[in-house]
Amino acid sequence: MSPDNPTENSNPRQDESLPFTPTGVHLVGSINLPTTTAVLTTLPTLLPNRLHRLPDGETGSRDHFTAWQRATFSAAPEALLTFSPSTFSFEPPRPLDPAQIDSAVQKLSSLAPQYDTHALTSYATFSALKTAGKIPRDVRFQVSLPGIVNVTTLLHPAFQPLLEPRYESALLDNLSAIQAQVPHSELAVQIDLAVEIALLEGAGPWSPYFSPIFDGVVERVVRFASRVAPGVELGLHLCYGDMGHRHFVEPRDTGLMVELANAVYAGLGGREVRWVHVPVPKGWKDEAYFEPLKGLAWEVPELYLGCVHEQDREGTWERVRVARRVLGRRFGVATECGMGRTPREEFEGIMEILREVGGEIERK
Repeated sequence: MSPDNPTENSNPRQDESLPFTPTGVHLVGSINLPTTTAVLTTLPTLLPNRLHRLPDGETGSRDHFTAWQRATFSAAPEALLTFSPSTFSFEPPRPLDPAQIDSAVQKLSSLAPQYDTHALTSYATFSALKTAGKIPRDVRFQVSLPGIVNVTTLLHPAFQPLLEPRYESALLDNLSAIQAQVPHSELAVQIDLAVEIALLEGAGPWSPYFSPIFDGVVERVVRFASRVAPGVELGLHLCYGDMGHRHFVEPRDTGLMVELANAVYAGLGGREVRWVHVPVPKGWKDEAYFEPLKGLAWEVPELYLGCVHEQDREGTWERVRVARRVLGRRFGVATECGMGRTPREEFEGIMEILREVGGEIERK
């Protein structure tokens, strides 16, 4: 089937040979609404009975993924690469002598990523709204945390191996603080894997600082994910980027994402990975794109396809139709990435498509 020639019958609800409709909607993380309260009150209304979990929207300074983490290293700005928004690339690293490197490392002896500060403040709002009946009682609070390399690749190459252990320890402390104060039955943790995918694809402005790349990526993700406490839901967001609303490279199919997810799952030794989210590019309607998903090594309780695109209701239904035919299993829907930078005029239309395509979930 050509992406340019979808079948006329693009609404899978009209095809009786496909026995189920997508179930549920997953919100990747960031939402272009002004406040956390706006996110937590608006989304359950726009997506009634479709959410298993709800993020705080990563509002304010957090709307550009990990860019806000540059402030974590503000005591030694020389440790950071300079990013050029116009070209979506880093400027060549400045030469530094050993004394400059040692001085900067000393200045950064204590790091505070502050994911815990934001999460706990937002959870207080979430809890109050749930008590007031504004959020369904079985919806969990979703916290999205980046795989380590999504932050360490912001650093000058000289500092990446030196500061990675320190940053990883600080981020794990953030996770521990969140898990200490949010009831585990209320909490879901998503690990965002974007730069990991870019390194494995050899794409984007990032350069690997460890080898072999695949083993190094898996080791880091497993080490972090293994610290998610029992009883806390764990999910993976496999991402091809959204810089300037473009991928850092177009995925050929879902094969690399499945390979990475399987390796992480194996490394966790049977710990449940509750959901996996994968992007589906707007023009992709070929069966071959979805075929590797049948090779997931475990029965993922919630598989979410990021097939919903702005101003593309019919295209979304067509992607759903092809995926259903290939996978033969139930799945939910999502956007490809977060919506923190989605223009406000497109947001409502995306919500309408999500609500229409993502059917209601079964409440406990």
